[in-house]
Amino acid sequence: MLILRQLFDAQSSTYTYLLADSAARQAVLIDPVFEQVRRDAALIEELGLKLAQTLETHVHADHVTGAWLLRRQLGARIGVPIESGAEGADDYIGDGERIRFGNLSLHARWTPGHTNGCLTYVLDDHSMAFTGDALLIRGCGRTDFQQGDARRLFRSVRERIFSLPDQCLLYPGHDYRGLTASSVAEEKLYNPRLAEGIGEDDFVGYMTNLGLAHPKQMQVAVPANLRCGCPDHEERLADTPDWAPLCYTFAGIWEVQPNWLEEHLREVQIVDVRETEEFCGPLGHIPGAKLIPLGTLRNRLHEIAPGQPVVTVCRSGARSAQATVILRNSGMHKVANLAGGMLRWRAQRFTVEGGAE
Repeated sequence: MLILRQLFDAQSSTYTYLLADSAARQAVLIDPVFEQVRRDAALIEELGLKLAQTLETHVHADHVTGAWLLRRQLGARIGVPIESGAEGADDYIGDGERIRFGNLSLHARWTPGHTNGCLTYVLDDHSMAFTGDALLIRGCGRTDFQQGDARRLFRSVRERIFSLPDQCLLYPGHDYRGLTASSVAEEKLYNPRLAEGIGEDDFVGYMTNLGLAHPKQMQVAVPANLRCGCPDHEERLADTPDWAPLCYTFAGIWEVQPNWLEEHLREVQIVDVRETEEFCGPLGHIPGAKLIPLGTLRNRLHEIAPGQPVVTVCRSGARSAQATVILRNSGMHKVANLAGGMLRWRAQRFTVEGGAE
């Protein structure tokens, strides 16, 4: 029997899929995210599974893969599309290849167009397919960079995905509206770009005029993913802090999630590195936070107790990430950044002092 878990990364709206054979306990993980490796590894352990392989649907531009880190931690082989151009993988997967896990398998279908190296992974009984960014729910991946080709994508979807049974469930690489799955029949009828009544020239015209900005993480993510997610600072991963369930970002920053901080406010020092007008502004501040603007931090280190854990905070998490570097370089080791900053804290409706509704 198949075990299937759909996992989500809120930062990049990426879906990661864990598939396993319940009898053999062997598993594969499709499109892991670097910052979510701790979560994924914990789930794999809790379910009593052995992760045999990670699989990439393509070279991602909006997040860094967790493949390298999962190989380091769990011994999982790295599988990438043979056309991806990535280096450092264990297995280069071509069109028509089968990836086995226990008594189950995935069949790789080459579906280029979003990038040249896109693969769709189809379960052996054709009951579900994992389409990456080639086909999204009521949409598709963009075609304006990384060897993108609108005509090629149109034909990939029509010939390689819509040729699956109508009842085949489709699981995308992303969704930005909270949708989790679709089916071949639904997308044939309702996809506004690729439904069966839409012609190739119409699709090409639509894609040519999208006018989207490039992904914010593109300059970091693409080079990193061409190395299967191997960071330049491996030595920083040697000692994992244990004072909180921290997440290590590809940029080399330890982060803590808002929900954990909300439950442990009295156990840590919160250092808010925004300016005074921001601290007292519409976003408000976390109860008990100490205001030390980033520009003054080096001169005010004496105001921070050295033995108690420190969580740094700013509007979005960018300035406070730099604050953690300053604090660690000063000799403080129990330091973490608040993931997403006050924007995420307020979005999740945690308590603030001051601020506006």
